[in-house]
Amino acid sequence: MTTQDPDAPQIYLVTPPEFDLGTFPDRLARVLGEVETACLRLSLATRDEDRLMRAADAVREVAHRVDVALVIDTHVMLADRLGLDGVHLVDGARSVRTARKTLGPDAIVGAWCHQSRHDGMTAGEHGADYVAFGPVSGALGDGEVAEHELFAWWTEMIEVPVVAEGGLTPELVRSLAPVTDFFAIGEEIWREEDPLAALQSLRDAMRG
Repeated sequence: MTTQDPDAPQIYLVTPPEFDLGTFPDRLARVLGEVETACLRLSLATRDEDRLMRAADAVREVAHRVDVALVIDTHVMLADRLGLDGVHLVDGARSVRTARKTLGPDAIVGAWCHQSRHDGMTAGEHGADYVAFGPVSGALGDGEVAEHELFAWWTEMIEVPVVAEGGLTPELVRSLAPVTDFFAIGEEIWREEDPLAALQSLRDAMRG
């Protein structure tokens, strides 16, 4: 996963934690068909393998139709078995080496590192293609947030692309756009009646 223009963040779309296989692919197709997207992450709350496999098949068809890479949260072996484009790890740097060895050099391996600069640097050293920090607003999790300063430092000092996610608003997107490579956008749009309009609003904020 690479950026085309270092000055213009790209959109990294995340599925809702639960969705209807009968209707969500059409909603997803509408969004992907209208807004340029760098990557899609399948991020279901379930651990049911059959459910994950059927969801992966459904969204992969939509994503690959418009040449968007598909990664899956956590499940390295499923990514390998289903021929997905990679995996998004949620345990910082701990699983990066194993995932890279399993999936090979061409797969996308990303690491969610909360607010830890150290974990992010370690993940990069172990072969992560990107590091994600967040949440960027205090409405989520334990109230700890990834501050603007973390992204600014990372962008200045580290070459590994960085992703901002969690509790994004147009104001936060506008503020973080100069210091991040990607915005991971999920519930911010899927909870809205018109997810495409919500995404377009965030995309406009990225452009200032």
